[in-house]
Amino acid sequence: MKNKYDVLVIGGGPAGALAAKTAVEEGLSACLVEKRPAIGAPVRCAEGIGKEALHEFAEPDPRWISAVMTGASIVAPDGFSMKLESHLAGNKVGYILDRKFFDRELVWKAAEAGADIAIKSRASSPIIEKGHVKGAKIESCGSVKNVTADVVIAADGVESKFSRWCGIDTTVPVREIMSSVQYVMADIDIDPHSTVFYLGNEVAPEGYLWIFPKGERSANVGIGISGKKSGEGHRAKDYLDRFVKKTFPRGKPIEYIAGGVSVCRPLDCTVSDGLIIAGDAARVVDPLTGGGIYNGMYTGRLAAKVATECIGKGDVSKNALMVYDTTWRASKMGKAIERNYHIKEYLIKQPDSKLNEIIHSVSKINLKEFTTLSLIKEIISINPKLMLELGALAASIS
Repeated sequence: MKNKYDVLVIGGGPAGALAAKTAVEEGLSACLVEKRPAIGAPVRCAEGIGKEALHEFAEPDPRWISAVMTGASIVAPDGFSMKLESHLAGNKVGYILDRKFFDRELVWKAAEAGADIAIKSRASSPIIEKGHVKGAKIESCGSVKNVTADVVIAADGVESKFSRWCGIDTTVPVREIMSSVQYVMADIDIDPHSTVFYLGNEVAPEGYLWIFPKGERSANVGIGISGKKSGEGHRAKDYLDRFVKKTFPRGKPIEYIAGGVSVCRPLDCTVSDGLIIAGDAARVVDPLTGGGIYNGMYTGRLAAKVATECIGKGDVSKNALMVYDTTWRASKMGKAIERNYHIKEYLIKQPDSKLNEIIHSVSKINLKEFTTLSLIKEIISINPKLMLELGALAASIS
């Protein structure tokens, strides 16, 4: 690790890896620092990603593809299961990754491209001069080093301490933090090629429970509930344990994962003087699904491209870097985040009876393709009163 780089990337997840790789491919010097001793661990993710989304950044490799999904099911609170078979889901479903290998592969690619990588290295504070972020103090193996950079890309996850230290308000309301717990389970009876989502206030209040297969008899079995619904005796783990005991009484948990996922709107602004914020740190997780792998990679790559352009012009002010913020918000991804936030806000307020009604209605739909947008459009078409309930959102997508 040198004392000076064009770009310093904080965080070794998908956003940080794509940022570092793209930066060096664009001709910049870059260093990625990751506080953990190993890339990709611990996993705090259900590990699903759509096929088209993955193909935009990488060709699938059997080393980090745990399972290929060709179908999906949504289970209503009353137990009714709506199945989306392969002819509907097709290329819109996707893969279950092994993040421990996938994340390492992304960082290896960044290293092969020419980026410096520093693991077990923590950004303890930003270097700020006259209001501009100029780098960071990096703690590594007991020593502290000042590393300066023209642009710092903060991709340090949902905690996003670095952005907060730079004066960015990263506060997430408790109700918009999804409290999540997941088991990797073995020896369970599942469809190895179909994801399953369970909805309902008794199963997962203001959230959902999922089964993401990772092989013939293994899966990620997890849950996310609203932070405001969590409390003594009714935490996410309590709901998950009840479900596992009932559904997989002979299953064997072999890994336990807990964490939080932001399901809020993105940060009001994702740049500052000398600073770009990407991935979970920018709060660009899909508020409806909690998925963030694609969004992280997209914003990480975009951050590096914008940094390259601004460094080349000799202007890394907030005003110059704003093209990053406006570009991702205007993108398909940005529009989906805003739309899905409104859908999420609508759904979490519904009683189980309404969720049952919606899912039963959806089961009668003959979709030509399965996307969130096409699904909502069809729900509105067969439930006209939802137009009034969803208000301006429905009008904008109908």
